[in-house]
Amino acid sequence: MKQLNPIDPIERGLRPPQHAQLWEADAPLTLESGGSLPSVVVAYETWGELNEDASNGVLVCHALSGDSHAAQHDDEDDAGWWDLLIGPGKAIDTHRYFVICSNVLGGCRGTTGPNFTRPEGDQPYGADFPVVTVGDMVEVQQRLVYFLGIEKLAAVVGGSLGGLQALTWAIDQPNRLGAAIVLAASPRLSSQGIAFDVVGRNAIRHDAHFQGGQYYNDEAPEAGLALARMLAHITYLSDESMRAKFDPTRLQPRAIETGFESVFSVGTYLAHQGDRFVERFDANSYVTLTTAMDLFDLGDTPEAIAKSLAPAQCRWLFLSFSSDWLYPAAASQRLVDALVAQGRSVSSCVIESPAGHDSFLLEDSMVLGTRMISSVLAAQSGDTGPIRVPEEPRPGQPTNIFFTNRLDYGLILRLMPECASIVDLGCGNGELLSILRDRNHSPLLGIERDAREVAQSVGRGLDTIHADVDQGLAAIPDHSFDVALLSQTLQSVVDVVGVLQEIVRIADRGIVSFPNFAHAPLREMFVREGRLPKEEGLYAYDWYDTPNRRFPSILDFQELCGKIGIQIDDAIYLDSSKGIEVSDDPNLNADVAVVAIRRADR
Repeated sequence: MKQLNPIDPIERGLRPPQHAQLWEADAPLTLESGGSLPSVVVAYETWGELNEDASNGVLVCHALSGDSHAAQHDDEDDAGWWDLLIGPGKAIDTHRYFVICSNVLGGCRGTTGPNFTRPEGDQPYGADFPVVTVGDMVEVQQRLVYFLGIEKLAAVVGGSLGGLQALTWAIDQPNRLGAAIVLAASPRLSSQGIAFDVVGRNAIRHDAHFQGGQYYNDEAPEAGLALARMLAHITYLSDESMRAKFDPTRLQPRAIETGFESVFSVGTYLAHQGDRFVERFDANSYVTLTTAMDLFDLGDTPEAIAKSLAPAQCRWLFLSFSSDWLYPAAASQRLVDALVAQGRSVSSCVIESPAGHDSFLLEDSMVLGTRMISSVLAAQSGDTGPIRVPEEPRPGQPTNIFFTNRLDYGLILRLMPECASIVDLGCGNGELLSILRDRNHSPLLGIERDAREVAQSVGRGLDTIHADVDQGLAAIPDHSFDVALLSQTLQSVVDVVGVLQEIVRIADRGIVSFPNFAHAPLREMFVREGRLPKEEGLYAYDWYDTPNRRFPSILDFQELCGKIGIQIDDAIYLDSSKGIEVSDDPNLNADVAVVAIRRADR
């Protein structure tokens, strides 16, 4: 293995980025397709410094059209494709981490690909370059990482094709990374997505200048490659983003020189994207890399996906985007569900963005994502932030349980078995789970439907799934946890019976805290004023915008449990305005209940 001079003209055509270093692995590479490469040259860039124990390495994996230049090296440098995430003080902090990004196998910016000369002659591979897979790309990356002196990476981070690489790292190299951060990726590309790639590859191959892939000494198939890029670019956008971008100027094409149709504004935009692309990319590499993406397949059933992911041992973070139809959020969720079912450490978030598949490259769409990536990386260093432990209720303490001081936390802790495994349904910002972690409860999992709260919970170093408890529990196997918490969430649940039954299915014990809408002051307000009760905190809503779908009382809850085969083992009732426990007629005198439940037949 040898380090090469970055200016050596190893490749034909497109040169490596300015700051790329070249490294050659002399050992042959056996490909998953059955072919082989006698040696592989890799163009890569690094940022930051490797620490003494080589534990701060972070590998960044690029998407289809990217390369090793993920970020600027200084203010004078060209912009990188992920400058919003990589740099001093950013999510992937180059003051803390040693960051690596390499051009993938089959690429055209310095790494061995179709534009490289065959070892047995003086002609480039062209279309005869062997079929490579995402697994082959990862094999080359792991050799590079080992060459750089790193036995185990802190994390692998990637979006789109880069996300597929992160998935493969976790599966193929389970002992060599701490966390996999996967953006805008799924178990496999849909048939619709493959169809766009098929048309794009045909546009390239049927360009008159393609010449069977041996065009390097002549005119390149620029029209075919531009059309392929134009077609692909449509899949990176969303209907919403295209309407916002082009509808106001529908018949006002941009003033650009192009041989493509220029009647519509969207047409000249796509033409511009295609024409720019041919200046920096090789047509054969485009065929090679899109084929690798299309061949990537972790399965299409829960069983197959679970089997594919089984070897992985790392912590996971999945970020998907609401308007991404190329790698949709629902498909990414199938990966999350499989990992949850296996009891793995995993967090996920579906980020609202109108920008489509390209969202992971855009600052406006990545505000929450940036925070979560930073948090997961920090957790790899053991930094989970401060934890506030709430006070126990004290007589005469003037507070509101729903507004400032969550007095029910102390009561929940009293009902909690020692060192229990816990899932918190509606975990909010993860405050209660943080307290439980500090008290040596493990493992812990949060379920939360508010993306902003998910980001905060992940920021505390907690495994948190972005899901609604009404639909998001089916992936959790029976008896997975000692305790399932439902803390001040019951009133916002749609399917109360279903959620309660799920609680006693997935856990040996449920602990439910909920507001008592039959509390005396609320009764008096309703009778006296004849209007929906409205008070500070939980009740500070008008009847038409309240998040409270249900209005449970303590008696109602007790009666329902009896009807659906759930036994109440213990209960604590609280008057939070006075900070005292209530035993005398709690349905009248308590405003909150904390109840421990289980299946009656257990």
